[in-house]
Formats: sequence, structure tokens, C-alpha cells
Amino acid sequence: MTALITGGSSGMGLEYARQLAARGCELVIVSNRQEELQAAADKVRADYGVSVVPCFLDLSNWDAADQLYDFCTQKGLYVDILVLNAGFFFFKELQAEDCGLASSMIGLHVNTTTRMCLLFGNDMKKAGKGNIIIMSSMAADIPAPGITIYSATKSYLKSFGKSLYYEMKPYGVCVTTVLPAAIATPLYRLSDKLMDLGVKTRVIRTPQSLVRRALKGMDRGRKRVKPGLMNVLLPGLIAILPDGLINVLWRKWKR
Repeated sequence: MTALITGGSSGMGLEYARQLAARGCELVIVSNRQEELQAAADKVRADYGVSVVPCFLDLSNWDAADQLYDFCTQKGLYVDILVLNAGFFFFKELQAEDCGLASSMIGLHVNTTTRMCLLFGNDMKKAGKGNIIIMSSMAADIPAPGITIYSATKSYLKSFGKSLYYEMKPYGVCVTTVLPAAIATPLYRLSDKLMDLGVKTRVIRTPQSLVRRALKGMDRGRKRVKPGLMNVLLPGLIAILPDGLINVLWRKWKR
């Protein structure tokens, strides 16, 4: 069995690689950080004794999904488990000079994820089996200033994953969309002190626990995995905040 993991050189992607390798899966891991990618591939290969094929690729490029699919086809790799984990995050007011940044995020979160589901999913449909994990976020339910593009793209993934679940199920393919709250990875660029505090208070989950929950959801054929109390409470609390208060908080943050 072969698993392909995007963003597989660090954070949650690397944890997916470890836990799937522990199950005996052969791996293809994809990242745009070449040295980190090779080091991760070597370490997982040595620790678990499975084949790990690294693929250095910028997945924000608009033809990246096709390049990756061709890469796997040329190597004769059939993907049984597709983990669409790659992503990035920024928190700021959007300006005209951020058009490139916004385009990269939309390209990575929306375009590449969609095309990979269609390309690799088509092979799964023909085989009558397969699993796709789409990493969305709790931010999908929290449209807020500062994370304008991030929350919008994650909302797309939430909707897309749910619809695709129903389309793929008759073919024996399960699509599981994961909507975590904050995770202890470099994505959010928090200080070590704040990260440790978040983990201790369980406001921030560890990659290990999140990936365990996601894979358990995949095994059970679940449509959606939303781990943690924060996923229940925070979107509802933010939804009832008055617009005036949100404006005040945003102005204070910008100063």
C-alpha cells in the first residue's frame, strides 16, 4: 500500500508519514523544501524500513498537481492513500502588494488540492478502493480579518471535501475532511513558551494526537473529523460577537 503526503517534510505531514510508515505503507512525500525533504525521507526510511520517495515540488504552482501525477505515473506508483496536507498561513491586513501571496495560497489550498483529488481519485475509482484525507481547518468556520484568504480557502476545502465524499463513496473511495483547531507546528510561528502553554492547556493539539484521530476517522470511513472542544466552542463564540467589537479588536491589533 502506498500513501502520498503533501507537505510531508515537517509538522503534521511528517507525522502522517511516520504513522502511515508504522502501518507498513510505502510513501511518497512532497515538499518545496529540498534539504528538509531529503532528511525526512532518509529518517523515516531508516526508522521504519519502508520505501520513501521524496518529490521536490512547489505545490502552489498551477500545474503542480499534473506534475506530481506524472511523477507517480512514470515511477509506476499507484496511490492508495492521498493525504492533502500542504498549506501555509499568514496573519495580516491584505494590501495590493499581497496579490502574489494570495494567489499562491489559493493555488496551493484550492487549485492543487482539487486537481489532485480529480487525478488520483480517478485511479482510485477505477480500482474500486482508496482513501483521501483533506486537511481543512477550524478557520473554515471563522471568517475574520487577518486570515481573509486562509479562512476562505479552508472553507472551500470543507465544502469540497463533503461533496466529494458523496461522489466517491459509490466507487469504494472514502474522502475524509479534517478540521483541526490550532496544532503545535511551525505553521503559526508561535514562541516556544506560547506553544508549550497552548499544549498544556489543550488549546493547541499535538500533531501526534491529531494525526491519530484523522487516521482513525479514515479507517472508519468518516466524512469529517473535527477533534477538540475548541472546534465546538470557538466558532460559535466568534459568530455571536457584535461587528462593532470585531472592528475595535481589529483596530487595536493593527496599531
